Amino acid sequence: MMRACHLDTCPVGIATQNPELRKRFNGQPEFVINFFEYIAEEVREYLAELGFHTLKEAVGHVELIDAEKAVNHWKAQGLDISPMLVVPQNPYSSTPYMSVAQDHGLADALDNQLIALSKAALADATPVSISLPIRNVNRTVGTMLGYEITKKWGGEGLPDGTITINFTGSAGQSFGAFVPSGVDMRLEGDSNDYLGKGLSGGRIVLHPHRDSPFVAEDNVIAGNVIGYGATGGEIFIRGMVGERFCVRNSGATAVVEGVGDHGCEYMTGGNVVVLGATGRNFAAGMSGGIAYVYDPKNEFSGKVNYEMVELETVEGIDAEWLRTTIARHLEFTGSSVAQRVLNDFDTEVTHFRKVMPRDYKLVLSVMASAKADGLTEQETSDRVMEAARG
Repeated sequence: MMRACHLDTCPVGIATQNPELRKRFNGQPEFVINFFEYIAEEVREYLAELGFHTLKEAVGHVELIDAEKAVNHWKAQGLDISPMLVVPQNPYSSTPYMSVAQDHGLADALDNQLIALSKAALADATPVSISLPIRNVNRTVGTMLGYEITKKWGGEGLPDGTITINFTGSAGQSFGAFVPSGVDMRLEGDSNDYLGKGLSGGRIVLHPHRDSPFVAEDNVIAGNVIGYGATGGEIFIRGMVGERFCVRNSGATAVVEGVGDHGCEYMTGGNVVVLGATGRNFAAGMSGGIAYVYDPKNEFSGKVNYEMVELETVEGIDAEWLRTTIARHLEFTGSSVAQRVLNDFDTEVTHFRKVMPRDYKLVLSVMASAKADGLTEQETSDRVMEAARG
């Protein structure tokens, strides 16, 4: 209701990590336990009235549903709900509830190969290199491998580049989802939606097949919602992508050569570099992180949602970071766009627009000032709070 969940200033102490604000929240786990115990007790009472001991016994007994009040309501006039009250027939069992385990096809997942080929890396961080074809039926590739890494090595993952995987082909949805540090996934081909979803430290590189005849920066090479909810890591894409690029990104660095509508929507952290055109409504709800957009035709300003951000020029430390990041994009993808920008960077950098969230800028400024004044972490937090309150 306060619309402040993203600011760490929740006045009732719910959506915040600030210890002073958290003191205001008087909720206890026991309150939730009591609530659900009362619900369970009421459910048992209703079951007893119907003559059942368990919910399982009640499943499928549609003859006990009293729908008369609903059917007779004027809003339901002419509505026939009898098809909804037919007792379902289970061809695999005589029971009306699920009694056969579902087969999710995980035994056939490509990740099983990746895990087997990464045994040395999983065991003692010995570097491994893997090359495999990929098809669009292969979804969430890398996620099960990431699980094995996190289970063995914890949240920090493996050292950078421990596992290098070179794919060729068309990846299905969620390629590289939730991949942790230490995994370098390189795809020569194209990808569907959600590439890098939840990326948590790994690196994803995507570029067209070496024999592709099209101009990469003029064509879409990956789908929508790339980098959704990423918390760390890197994404380098040689070509354009669809809508909602890096929506809810909170810590990853991503470079791309063109995006559709709603780029950087609800972004809260991380950095994005767009070496090409964008769609409309860029930076809607963007409360954190920074985006750098290449705008040689001076068209970008008309595509930005200014509710929470402002545009700035790129200079100083920002310019050096941008140069380094574009150079990495060139190194990983061989991008001719990156090469062209770097060839005359001092001129080209003037064509970049820095998208900066206003509140995020204020917080960074206050934190820098507090650090210069030698304040403690708590004192710094208090000063940020004071600045947020205006």
